[in-house]
Amino acid sequence: MYTLINLRKKMTAVFALLLTFCLLAAAVPQASSLPQAEAAAAFAKGADISWVPGMEAQGKVWYDKNGVQRDILRILKEDYQMDSVRIRVWVNPNMSDYGNGYMNADNAAKLAKRAKDLGLRVMLTLHYSDSWADPGQQNKPAAWKTLTFQGLMDNVWAHTVSVMNKMKSYGVTPEWVQVGNETNNGMLWEDGKASVSMKNYAWLVNTGHNAVKSVSSTTKTVVHLANGYDNAVFRWNIGGLISNGANFDVIAVSLYPTSTDWSTKNTQTLANLNDMIATYGKEVIVSEVGMDYTQASAAKSFIADIKNKVRGIANGKGLGVFYWEPEASPGYNGGYNKGAWGTNGRPTVALDGFLN
Repeated sequence: MYTLINLRKKMTAVFALLLTFCLLAAAVPQASSLPQAEAAAAFAKGADISWVPGMEAQGKVWYDKNGVQRDILRILKEDYQMDSVRIRVWVNPNMSDYGNGYMNADNAAKLAKRAKDLGLRVMLTLHYSDSWADPGQQNKPAAWKTLTFQGLMDNVWAHTVSVMNKMKSYGVTPEWVQVGNETNNGMLWEDGKASVSMKNYAWLVNTGHNAVKSVSSTTKTVVHLANGYDNAVFRWNIGGLISNGANFDVIAVSLYPTSTDWSTKNTQTLANLNDMIATYGKEVIVSEVGMDYTQASAAKSFIADIKNKVRGIANGKGLGVFYWEPEASPGYNGGYNKGAWGTNGRPTVALDGFLN
């Protein structure tokens, strides 16, 4: 009897342990229900569309490759698999100049919302100028011309925060924000000219970076240089920024080869991008490409090649490729010929390079 009683006690204890184990197992989510690590953002295929509102205000319409009039953003998304747009913002542009000066913060935000409503991601390009900022000109806004350097930093901060908040008021959170445009020799000359004071340039970049993050910590800040194949310039500029304490997330390049040298330039650009990643640990993006509309077949090959090269960069560090103003018709705005719409009003084959 004693043995039987003890056996029953042991069996009861074992059953209790098994029941407890089962209950605990049921409480643990199955692998499929566990939270998954957030997937990396998709490789961006996009276009700078900053001329669109001004062109529309001038009565411009677009036709697809079948000759059907459609919304330009829908053509880019639905026919060419673009998922992102790039939009520039000037400080106090001449609003009567639709080709050159239409993109103030309000018009940029309206365009960004229009893109977002179609499911497109948004990159902003803050020129910190009333007009074009590029390697040959980085002119201060007229209202900032007499400011001290501290005043310039204060206004870079205030303008950046204002633009970000304007976007926020339209329900848009930019995925990327360029702090300056093609700043090969700095920005806001002469104070922020890199060859005069790399430190000033770095502090201006840092100010823009911090201003963006103060509104949206998830937005990636971008430093953008022209001539993506020129490693020496990138080493000097990016290295100088970092050695002077500048913070930013992504290095961007422009690339405008010809029909005869695009393959060489693409190879050089890829080498430069990989060097930027290896040396400075940054992600990279090609934020401008283009080629003359008369060289559309070469442009298609060029785009497909640089897209595949950047997308193939290790560890997903290559973020995307953007065509600069493909919607431009031949000769638009005083002679720009690197758009992707032909004289027949339809897209050329250049944009087929974005197709998978």
